[in-house]
Amino acid sequence: MENKKALPILFLVMFLVMVGFGIIIPVLPFFAEKVGANPAQLGLLMAVYSLMQLLFAPIWGRVSDRIGRKPVMLIGIAGLSISFFLMAVSSQLWMLFAARIIGGLLSSANMPTTMAYVADITTPENRGKGMGIIGAAVGLGFIFGPAIGGVFSKTSLNTPFYLAGISSIITFFLVLFVLKESLPKELRTNGPSEPGSRWKAFTGAVSILFVLQLFISLSLSGLEATFAYFAAKKAGLDTNHLGYIFMIMGFAGALVQGGLVGRLTKKFGEGKVIQAGIVISAVGFGLILLVHNFTTAAIYLSIFGIGNGVIRPSVSALLTKTSTSGHGSVTGLLSSFDSLGRIIGPPLGGWLFSVAAGLPYISGIILSVIALVLYQFYSVRAKLSTSAA
Repeated sequence: MENKKALPILFLVMFLVMVGFGIIIPVLPFFAEKVGANPAQLGLLMAVYSLMQLLFAPIWGRVSDRIGRKPVMLIGIAGLSISFFLMAVSSQLWMLFAARIIGGLLSSANMPTTMAYVADITTPENRGKGMGIIGAAVGLGFIFGPAIGGVFSKTSLNTPFYLAGISSIITFFLVLFVLKESLPKELRTNGPSEPGSRWKAFTGAVSILFVLQLFISLSLSGLEATFAYFAAKKAGLDTNHLGYIFMIMGFAGALVQGGLVGRLTKKFGEGKVIQAGIVISAVGFGLILLVHNFTTAAIYLSIFGIGNGVIRPSVSALLTKTSTSGHGSVTGLLSSFDSLGRIIGPPLGGWLFSVAAGLPYISGIILSVIALVLYQFYSVRAKLSTSAA
């Protein structure tokens, strides 16, 4: 019963977290420019956040295995709120960087802890469904957040940051008063963790799944960084059109994550869903090369979004089912690999685009093929270790 009650609350929590995060996305470049940032510094401002997530997500995941999920989620959401208010009052570039560093450091607690919470409260066969629901919340938050930010930025560039901060405060109290702890005291890991324990989850066959997620994240962030330029060049689409296209893609992805991932993983298993997702993503990348107007852009990007959308929840479900480390350690390390992809992907995609407009998408197909091969390696190693046991 606890399971049924907690999942909708978690959905709402992650939706609100991502709405707050999304609100500032369309505003941050202009706000940074206002306080004196050039394009290179803006890139660093984006990267420093992902870097903090890369470094600290595994640490927060491990901490949540020791002290419980709820206190760590509260730290993450409070950190997000503080960083938004600090950004709102920033009048110099260093202040904006400080706010992003604090935000990245503390908010990196949110995703791994939420995923670990889902793993705590779901049975192995329903794990994919739980992870999919969180994925859908993230996707929907990213759709509504930027739309809200765009509307309120017309009032003032500071307003969206205040709104995002208020949204995070509401989320904080929601977790504080409504969400129950999912990790009983007797199941927590005790004592200070040894220095190498950040990589404790990165052992055996499952280590391949982390690398697979890195390639998926790399290809996705390369697309996100370059598609605006590609669509303008190939189909003459403006930012308004692009907003709608990403919204359609987001809805398609969220619909599949929220409604289909659970059913598919239950029926076919996570492995088959991961492989199908990678194949559909690769097809999507190929189709994107043929974009020539708004309709084709929306359809082809949605095909990619549906394929890409089922991979992360299925990988999360499979890892928490098969790894012997704590759920927090596993989801923290997965978030870390995701962040690494988001750091490398945009500059790599930008460089490939400058060489030839279609290259980021051709490389996306290649990365998808590598990910598919990696899954076969994982499958073989997992079978061998099972038969050896």
